[in-house]
Order: sequence, then C-alpha cells, then structure tokens
Amino acid sequence: MLRVSAQTTGTDIDLSAVNGSEPDAADGIRFGAELVRFAGSVASRDPESIRATREALLAAAGPRVLVDAAGVAANFQRMVRIADAIGIPVDHMDADLSRELDLERFASARNTPGVATPDTLR
Repeated sequence: MLRVSAQTTGTDIDLSAVNGSEPDAADGIRFGAELVRFAGSVASRDPESIRATREALLAAAGPRVLVDAAGVAANFQRMVRIADAIGIPVDHMDADLSRELDLERFASARNTPGVATPDTLR
C-alpha cells in the first residue's frame, strides 16, 4: 500500500524505512525518522519507549501528526490482531516484496500462504 501510495503521489521513498531504517525514513518523508521511531516503539509494546517517542514526535511534528500517527498505528494493531485471532491469511503477496521487507520475521507470517516462518520450518 505504501509503495502504491508513493507512486500515485509521485513521492520517492525507500521501503527499507518500513523495517525501521531511520536515515531512509527521513529521506523524503516529513518527520520520517520520528514516525519510524514511534511506530517501532508501538510495535515493541514498551511503555517507556512509547512515551519517549510519542513526546519526540509531538515536539517535532505537533499534535495533529501525533494523533494521526497514533490512529494509524492503532488501526494496524487492530487489523493484525483480528486477522491473527481468526486465522485469516494475508492476501497472496509478491514474493520479492515479502523478501525485501523481511515479512517472515513476524509471527503473523504463519497465516500467510507460501511464507516460510520458524514455525513452518520445524
């Protein structure tokens, strides 16, 4: 979705930012580094990290960006948890994109057909 959105708007992005590369995120995405740190802390579920990155994002980008970022993060958490809970696989994804983003490292990859995970390799 990010790739298509960037293509549609003519924004040049490096998808390595999705995997937490702050320098890549800062290139072409306003508040990119702060957004990557905030998203990573939300995914880690570490309360202290979330507090620190939330405050940093608020200081850098203001309350509107912080609220939008928190809403997007919450929505993704909700969607992934619902899909995992009922065993819905992710739609068939381009294998190259899956490898590029290293998606098999996530526990939810076990619900995606054709993605090798530590569980399926045993």
